[in-house]
Amino acid sequence: MRRYGPAVLLALVGAAILRVSLFSELYLRYVQAGLRPYLVVSGAALVLLGAAVAVVTSRADEEHGHGDDDGHAGHGHRDDDGHAGHGHGDDDGHAGHGHGPGGPRVAWFLTLPALALLLFPPPALGSYSAEREAAQRATRGVGTFPALPSGNPVDLTLREFGSRAVYDSGRSLQGRTVRLTGFVTRDGDGTWYVTRLLVSCCAADATAAKAEVGGAQAPPVDTWVTVTGTWHPEGGLGSDAAWPPVIDARSVRQVPQPDSPYEKR
Repeated sequence: MRRYGPAVLLALVGAAILRVSLFSELYLRYVQAGLRPYLVVSGAALVLLGAAVAVVTSRADEEHGHGDDDGHAGHGHRDDDGHAGHGHGDDDGHAGHGHGPGGPRVAWFLTLPALALLLFPPPALGSYSAEREAAQRATRGVGTFPALPSGNPVDLTLREFGSRAVYDSGRSLQGRTVRLTGFVTRDGDGTWYVTRLLVSCCAADATAAKAEVGGAQAPPVDTWVTVTGTWHPEGGLGSDAAWPPVIDARSVRQVPQPDSPYEKR
């Protein structure tokens, strides 16, 4: 049975990829939505490759008449003296052909990570990942931004809110009510933030965008919330004092984690 280890491992990894990409929206925890077709194709290819390896292994066993998993040789014919054929020992007296064909049983432990991914997909990145990142600011310099849509409140991403708060010379946030959605992070001094991770391709390149929340009690860390309020200007345009931007909260509402927890960078 150990000879089928590579086939089982390939099939488990492929099934795990298909589970998160084809049969659910869990893939959005790791990559952008546009990469879904590539995940589906790669998962299906791994499953098919695992099946092909299993078939080839099975045929090879039938053609060569391999022994059992403990490495006992087949061909139990005896010679004229009654000794088992093809079983002569080596110089140290060990029986010939005694090594198992499938490798050590401990190799089966390699299937455990794939099985865990299949049964228990890891959660999206949260406050721990955000806290490891230095404050990330928009790359554009100070300038005039396009006007915001009419009506209050206006929904903004954390990235857009931060860019306008720090770099917009037209002060387009002034006097507007905005709505931001993200998860809660907190400093050691009790200051808390509504935070979102930004990705270009996948979770591996994630960086953090956040806004300090004033005038409201902090929910538990990693809770997803929608904060509605107004921008509180601090510091000069483009200065370190302007980052992170501040929102004076009028309401803080707990919400479910969105299917796509990351913002596009």
